[in-house]
Amino acid sequence: MFRIVRAAAIQISPVLGDDGLGTARKVCQAIRDAAEKGVALAVFPETFVPYYPYFSFIQPAFCFGGEHLALYERAVVIPGPVTDMVAEAARQTGMVVVLGVNERDFGTLYNTQIIFDATGEILLKRRKITPTYHERMVWGQGDGSGLKVVESAAGRIGALACWEHYNPLARYALMTQHEEIHCAQFPGSLVGQIFADQMEVTIRHHALESGCFVVNATGWLTEDQIRDIARDPALEGPLRGGCFTAIVSPEGKLLGTPLTEGEGMVIADLDFALITKRKRMMDSVGHYARPELLSLLQDRRPARTVHYVGEHGATGPVGPSNDEVAS
Repeated sequence: MFRIVRAAAIQISPVLGDDGLGTARKVCQAIRDAAEKGVALAVFPETFVPYYPYFSFIQPAFCFGGEHLALYERAVVIPGPVTDMVAEAARQTGMVVVLGVNERDFGTLYNTQIIFDATGEILLKRRKITPTYHERMVWGQGDGSGLKVVESAAGRIGALACWEHYNPLARYALMTQHEEIHCAQFPGSLVGQIFADQMEVTIRHHALESGCFVVNATGWLTEDQIRDIARDPALEGPLRGGCFTAIVSPEGKLLGTPLTEGEGMVIADLDFALITKRKRMMDSVGHYARPELLSLLQDRRPARTVHYVGEHGATGPVGPSNDEVAS
């Protein structure tokens, strides 16, 4: 049975300089605002809570130690106060929410995407597999365990962050799991117009190749925030432009007008009949695939730094992560 899901790609600015919860409160308000518009799926930008580490793009590494430490203090522990707050907003509105956060797992930060179901349950927590360029000074690497598509109240959802979309095998890993909605997240307010232009090509191509909808959210910095982050007028330029919040159909068509500046939402009704219409012609992981010639090997084992041998000879990890402590 075909269905229609109303989705929102949300472009808003973070709250800077507080205890880290201000941006999360802003997320929850945006969820409630979207619910009033009948939205069933909301996607927020990359590492939006507490904020994307813009400082690392415009400062040399030896200069941003203090700001890096401040990000540690404001980062999100999963589960914790931020995830509890967003989960409750998702549950109250009956909305599926895809949120990017800076996750702290003891001594390391990660670029993490969280998918909350309409019940508030966390369906997926995945970490960006390779931080890009300057980001490698801020975040650790993720692993293949998060390259999964999950069943949600809005459909089968997959997610990647920013330049992970330039890793064709990562995208193919999600395609093989028949994602219906792909949730893309970028920082926004970065690099300039060329970043927005590249982003449009990237998300429209994935929609066509995967035969799925793409809901893409980018962040936004106000002029005051740009000045506060840059601290030097000569460094403000790289923190402007680069926004392309948009929704794309499986035929590569933009649904509604993309948002390239300011705060707001791009909202569209996703008619799942278009998925079948596209895949009838070209299914990259079905009748158009040649697995006897080309196939993908994916290692889904979580990365472990230490293993031990138990009393019965079984092996397992040593040193629990936050996830294991919480459980």
